Amino acid sequence: MSRAKRIMKEMQAVKDDPAANITLDFVNESDIHHLKGSFLGPPGTPYEGGRFMIDIEVPMEYPFKPPKMKFDTKVYHPNISSVTGAICLDILKNAWSPVITLKSALISLQALLQSPEPNDPQDAEVAQHYLKDKEGFNKTARLWTQTYASEGGNIKGNVEEANLYGIDKDLIEEFESQGFEKDKIVEVLRRLGVKQLDPNDSVTVNKIVEELLR
Repeated sequence: MSRAKRIMKEMQAVKDDPAANITLDFVNESDIHHLKGSFLGPPGTPYEGGRFMIDIEVPMEYPFKPPKMKFDTKVYHPNISSVTGAICLDILKNAWSPVITLKSALISLQALLQSPEPNDPQDAEVAQHYLKDKEGFNKTARLWTQTYASEGGNIKGNVEEANLYGIDKDLIEEFESQGFEKDKIVEVLRRLGVKQLDPNDSVTVNKIVEELLR
């Protein structure tokens, strides 16, 4: 079966299964290499209620080589870059098989949202948050879903940047009261992986101040 026929057959299979709530469409009808897919966030997770858009590039060697997939929708997850949308998932790399379809790959991404692998991260900062403070991670991931993946539209303009990274608001205000700029404080705290802080932890406090003064 030619690559074009295979892709058309796969797209029809998605259309024939509306209950899955998965979409798969060409970006441009004249280019079968470039598609956009989407799926709903899994119920019972911080991603519930969101629709996640995936950019898909199909190589000439498909299905013998995997498609290149990345998240267009920003998502807070250990195995997905919060900056570029790059994905760490074995079936999109060395575990790919020609029997895997674009639909089953999208379902695997949906399953990845449900079962993060923080010990094999794509985004180290997010993975550390997940491992150190699962409740805080869930709260931040839920906020990202509401902000970026809500079908009601993007609400980022109403959200504090500190909240988007799960950083304690009081911690930011403490350093602001010392005369430091909020953007710089958030950038340093993110780089150091600090979300909240014990005031008695003078070593970390000094390290933060040192970075803020650079």
